[in-house]
Amino acid sequence: MMMYLLGIGSTAHPLKPDAWNAWKRLTFEYDGMRYIGSFAPLFVHQYSQAWFDFRGKRDKYADYFQNSVIATEVHRRFCLELGKQFPNYTEDLWGITASDGPKGYVVWGGPPAVGPIDGSIVPSATGGSLPFQPANTLRVLKNIRKNYGAAWSKYGFVNAFNPLQNWYDHDVIGIDTGITMVMAENLRTGFVWDTFMKTPEAQRGIQLAGFVKY
Repeated sequence: MMMYLLGIGSTAHPLKPDAWNAWKRLTFEYDGMRYIGSFAPLFVHQYSQAWFDFRGKRDKYADYFQNSVIATEVHRRFCLELGKQFPNYTEDLWGITASDGPKGYVVWGGPPAVGPIDGSIVPSATGGSLPFQPANTLRVLKNIRKNYGAAWSKYGFVNAFNPLQNWYDHDVIGIDTGITMVMAENLRTGFVWDTFMKTPEAQRGIQLAGFVKY
């Protein structure tokens, strides 16, 4: 979404506003909840929203902030359902998105299930959703910080870990640490949203794509 809106808002080489209507919006349903999504990990609901503030506004298709609230709740429930297979997934420990794994980098998540899910936990999955589900995501992050010491490094959370296999990543991946930091600040003060939305490109993109406040 961010790429389309910045392209539409460009003054030098703008996309036509109709480009906003051209991308496919697949509708998913899980446990009685409907939302726009894709066959991709949870991060697709996070990165554009780290910069664009979609709160209190919508286009003719959706309120994308609330859509990501629903997508995060769906992912949480999906992980809890996976708890039948991987007992470490609980209310206090959930979250899967593209990350390192015991056997290398994996694109995994869901629903529907993507990748060879093995019980790994990805802190940036909950960290990147902090503004969407503050209580539920903070509950997980505080639990990891308190009870899984090897999942913490001098740069913050390691990229992933798997308590069932006693595996803890040695790497910290900047883009995943970054989404956690940016979303933490948006939850705390809204600073990143407020700063980014002052740019003329962001303002033009939102306007030309047909967003209205409500």
